[in-house]
Amino acid sequence: MPDADELALTERLISYDTSHPEGIRAAVGFVKGWLDARGIAHREYEVNGLPALVAAVGEGPATLVWNSHVDVVPARREQFSPWRVDGKLYGRGAYDMKGALGAMLAGLADLARAPESIKPLKVKLLIVPDEEAEEDSSQGKASAFLADEGHLGQFVICGEPTNLEIGVQSKGVLVCRFEVSGRAAHGSTPWLGDNAILKAIDIYRKVAELPFAAERSELFERPSINIGRIAGGDVVNKVPDRCRMDVDVRYLPNQDPDEVLRQLRSLGADVVPIYELPPASLDPGEAHVQALRETVQTLEGGDAPAVGRDGASDAVFFLKRGIPSIEFGPAGGGHHGPEEYVEIESLARYRTILVAFAERLAGRQR
Repeated sequence: MPDADELALTERLISYDTSHPEGIRAAVGFVKGWLDARGIAHREYEVNGLPALVAAVGEGPATLVWNSHVDVVPARREQFSPWRVDGKLYGRGAYDMKGALGAMLAGLADLARAPESIKPLKVKLLIVPDEEAEEDSSQGKASAFLADEGHLGQFVICGEPTNLEIGVQSKGVLVCRFEVSGRAAHGSTPWLGDNAILKAIDIYRKVAELPFAAERSELFERPSINIGRIAGGDVVNKVPDRCRMDVDVRYLPNQDPDEVLRQLRSLGADVVPIYELPPASLDPGEAHVQALRETVQTLEGGDAPAVGRDGASDAVFFLKRGIPSIEFGPAGGGHHGPEEYVEIESLARYRTILVAFAERLAGRQR
């Protein structure tokens, strides 16, 4: 079997529109066939009707977990036909996080060809279908489900995009639905009504003026606040008397989500949380983090600084179980945008670091 090609794997993964269930099933089916062809043991789970995979190399007893997701946010059709320009690979998921998944698969194949290099360590690759999901389902998130199934270890690397820096913190998530009431009137006499859509927009602007929005922490300059959805009105010739607005608040690790919610509710609308996820935080001096930094220094000649990541992280599902977990992924930009890309050369570097780090941990177990 020829060496795995992390770039070819990334391109193939991008070609699946995994913003919907059919695309997720097709992509996971491809990965299963790829693992089968290389004799890499794996097991499939169904979580909320979607497939999740756990692949493993090595015998343990110590375990290193690589955590990844195959799902992406929706995109234009052409973004699922990857293209290369000036050393960058473009396409939906290139940076978040099919590039990391392609490199993780290739790294797992490297270890499978030389299992003696990681004795007495096991490396598990968890591939989940719902990291981008905005609401919890009946079984919860797949990463939490797999953790409950016992797929744990001494350290977890979530392959989220970090530009080869080590993400030791991520913001918490508080997605809230604002129900705003107004007063209907004829569209030709809007001054006789109270437009609920305009009221909602005014409330959103006031969110940015609340005290919590001006706070900062050691690794973050500010919380993140985004209006993701808004809907109001039923006909164009009527002043809308109802508006629903969904606001995505990413609060800082040192902030209390209950206090953030209290401040949101002070603005005069009915506010209901529809999705919550706590922040992730790990001491940058933790032993595994230091070992990863040493690995990067040895291979690259430079440091991998500990940073904060604005996005949420499945690392929280492992941290709550007492397992040190971080985000660490290749370089790129534009995730969730129209020109998402990953730097091609960073994929090979990332793969090499992952494998070398596993071998370093294995050496410490002997």
